[in-house]
Amino acid sequence: MYSTRHSPSNARGSDLVRQIVVLSAVSFMLIAAVIGAGAFGNTAVQDQQGGALDTSGSYLAPAGPAFSIWSVIYLGLIAYAIWQALPRQRASERQRAMGWPIAVTMVLNGLWLVAARFGTLFLTVVVIVLLLAALGWAFRTAVVTRDPRGGVVDSVLIDGVTGLHLGWVTLATVANISAWLTTVAPPSWEDAASAIGVVVLVVVAIIGLAIAWRSGWRVAPALALAWGLSWLAVERLTGTPLSTPIAIAAVIVALIVLLPPAVVSGLRLIRPSID
Repeated sequence: MYSTRHSPSNARGSDLVRQIVVLSAVSFMLIAAVIGAGAFGNTAVQDQQGGALDTSGSYLAPAGPAFSIWSVIYLGLIAYAIWQALPRQRASERQRAMGWPIAVTMVLNGLWLVAARFGTLFLTVVVIVLLLAALGWAFRTAVVTRDPRGGVVDSVLIDGVTGLHLGWVTLATVANISAWLTTVAPPSWEDAASAIGVVVLVVVAIIGLAIAWRSGWRVAPALALAWGLSWLAVERLTGTPLSTPIAIAAVIVALIVLLPPAVVSGLRLIRPSID
């Protein structure tokens, strides 16, 4: 267990460097996000790569409203960057453990938007897989270093935000790979698209449960995954391409992923000693 408490005399020169790097990383991510949103006359993300990244780009792309979760994640990362830069956080052992991996996730987040704007669709796949790996590292570190006495801010800005980021990018990675495969696979594969999509969602369920299990049934990743899966179901029922089997599978997987950690979280509220 890492303590969030510290003595100012324990501060090192590398602590200030870490704080500056985190602030620089979030600045880069936000600049990339503004450009990716279509500001300054640029093409928005969903219109880049020939529309492959749009909600109709593949059978595993969620509906547009799903992407509003980025606002929550970005606000959380901004709040974390400001909070960790406070002098009293400089020598925190948990910040020493978390600052670098979170900075890496923010840089890769921004690099994905750069790749979508200036690179190829395959390059976006490479970057998002690296982002997913970095988020796995960051969230695992958050679980290992968690201090029950750390307080609400520590819990929300580290465990909560990192968990949401991981859960959402898990599904976003699936959608990104699906979009790329859609552009390179022969048209005949579309006949089996629904069946393949259902199989992929079964794998997502396994991954979601594995994340929950390995994190002590933390609920944040499951919330983000269930959110994305729900909007995936909506898109397959109301958008194009249509696929009722994928929509049904997405709803079932959302419940499978969300219910176990939600139940455990409820028990923790009732009996705080359960952790």
